[in-house]
Amino acid sequence: MLRVGQGYDLHPLVLNRPLILGGVTVFHPDNLGLAGVTDGNCLTHAIIDAILGAAGLGDIGQMFKATAATVQNADSTHLLAIVLQKAWSLGFTIHNIDCTILAEQPKLADSIPKMRRVLCEICQLEENQLSIKATTMEQLGPVGRNEAIAAMAVTLLENNSKEAIR
Repeated sequence: MLRVGQGYDLHPLVLNRPLILGGVTVFHPDNLGLAGVTDGNCLTHAIIDAILGAAGLGDIGQMFKATAATVQNADSTHLLAIVLQKAWSLGFTIHNIDCTILAEQPKLADSIPKMRRVLCEICQLEENQLSIKATTMEQLGPVGRNEAIAAMAVTLLENNSKEAIR
């Protein structure tokens, strides 16, 4: 059984907070980082939602309540590892993950290879199974005005277990 999932997340940029994308701290020329209950890592959040959606397990907010002490300022890659363990325990394997980061600033080309390595290690994927692209919003909307960064992800999961999933 093949299952497709998609994820999307957007976080506002704020002063004096680390900018973390895909488990990598990225330099922002205006000293901006992503606000959020966790570390604000919208790329990893989009991947989490894509996996949860494909596995029929809801979304990040259902799995990790924002009011839980364990979620406050949590490392989003740790949350991803929890989601992966749940999906794997149900018999799912990941074929691939494709991501797009939407950001006016900073330019991300130099950081993307490290993001891929970090996420591939966590997801136990080969680098050719995980793609990350970045694009701008041509100065339109909150991302284009450098007020936020967004990310989208899509994944293909397979489950060949005897017990059908939902």
